[in-house]
Amino acid sequence: MKKKKKILIILGGDSRERKVSLETGKACYKAIKRLGYGVKKFDPAKKFLSEIKKSNTDIIFNALHGKNGEDGISQSYFEYLKIPYTHSGVIPSMIAMNKVLSKKIFVRKKILTPKYVVLNKENFKIKILKVILRKKKMTFPLVVKPVSEGSSIGVKICKRLTQLFRETKKLFRVYDELIIEKFISGQEIQVAVMNGKSLGAIELKPRRSFYDYKAKYSRSAKTMHIMPAELKKNKYREVLNIARKAHMALKCRGVTRSDFKFYNNKFYLLEINTQPGMTNLSLVPEIAKHIGINFKDLVKKILQDASINR
Repeated sequence: MKKKKKILIILGGDSRERKVSLETGKACYKAIKRLGYGVKKFDPAKKFLSEIKKSNTDIIFNALHGKNGEDGISQSYFEYLKIPYTHSGVIPSMIAMNKVLSKKIFVRKKILTPKYVVLNKENFKIKILKVILRKKKMTFPLVVKPVSEGSSIGVKICKRLTQLFRETKKLFRVYDELIIEKFISGQEIQVAVMNGKSLGAIELKPRRSFYDYKAKYSRSAKTMHIMPAELKKNKYREVLNIARKAHMALKCRGVTRSDFKFYNNKFYLLEINTQPGMTNLSLVPEIAKHIGINFKDLVKKILQDASINR
């Protein structure tokens, strides 16, 4: 890639992950400047995405997280404008963001994922919930969460039916569709994949009840990061292979991060993130650093993969 290409960082946006996106964008902006490219910021919460065409941009670095940035919406604009962009394309982004669609693919590809059911707002009653759980043989504890949300936003762990019903009712005030899945205890393992190759696996030991929004983004939560993850060599290789398989199954591009639970000698894939965070506390830069890729070079590799028709 020639120097002095014009890079536009898309950051912020109007999702519930705006704050994290701004942090990611800020860190990547500094790295791109140090790489010697011309770089500007663009916040879709303040301007329409259609205004990008006025920016005379060579490459879009997508630093958005959550709704409208990670679900194929912004990617469809970039494709329409025919400007090369980073991370995954329209369809892979949309599928990865939708926990139901991605789980269906994981099941089809024989990738183990927790047992789940989908709930819709219209027909939600405690009697129906009881019947669904009994039919699916789902026992507590259970996790209820929005179908298309990131950063553990809206995730609730429930130990009994009354709690599940209460939390589900609350979430239905904001979302139309929810997913209930079996809670898997065990080790929290996350794997970074870049350009179809697994970079490594990190283990997280949250001090909170689970790896929630605060545990992810706040130093005060004091989540312990263990790099590389404490797994036997063959199991470490296995989780790297599963993450790569999931990345390829969804036809992802650039960098992704897959979230697993390791329990009873089995890896359960919870979800795959197509726009992983790039903040000081983020896991992909930490994994990359362990194998000798510094933050600046990581950003450079992501930029070098930018294209259209992703």
